[in-house]
Amino acid sequence: MKIASKISPCLWFDDQAEAAARFYTGIFPDSKITQTTHYLGEKMTQVSGRPEGSVLTVAFELAGLPFTALNGGPIFKFNEAISLQVHCDSQDELDKYWTALNEGGDLSAQQCGWLKDRYGLSWQIVPAILPTLLTDPARAQRVMEALLPMKKLDIGKLQQAADAASAGTS
Repeated sequence: MKIASKISPCLWFDDQAEAAARFYTGIFPDSKITQTTHYLGEKMTQVSGRPEGSVLTVAFELAGLPFTALNGGPIFKFNEAISLQVHCDSQDELDKYWTALNEGGDLSAQQCGWLKDRYGLSWQIVPAILPTLLTDPARAQRVMEALLPMKKLDIGKLQQAADAASAGTS
């Protein structure tokens, strides 16, 4: 099997790799599970503490980007030091991903377009236009003032904040 990308994220789960891969591939278009491997043999199951035949890894693609989900046990947990960004072209698209990824997630972790899904993975659901809104320092300050109190981002309000001074100076 040829590897599709030289670099791809590997996500460590306790034992939810398969469920997580199914959840994520069910949300994003152009997504699929491409391969599943299992814990096999006495040595492998002894070292891992996992039952023979249980899922070891799940290779999958999200919107064409390759990922691996690993059932590695409870040793490591996700934290906000890494997040996956979803760049959305419209408010409808942003709302769709926010709702789907947020289902069963940690509601207390919502802030500034960030959410934490049911598996503890952090996501940033952001407007694709956001970098453009942040290029000019004066506009960027207004956009950030509007953005900081938001949980789910509102593209219209961010655009309105960016355009506020230019409307008053013409």
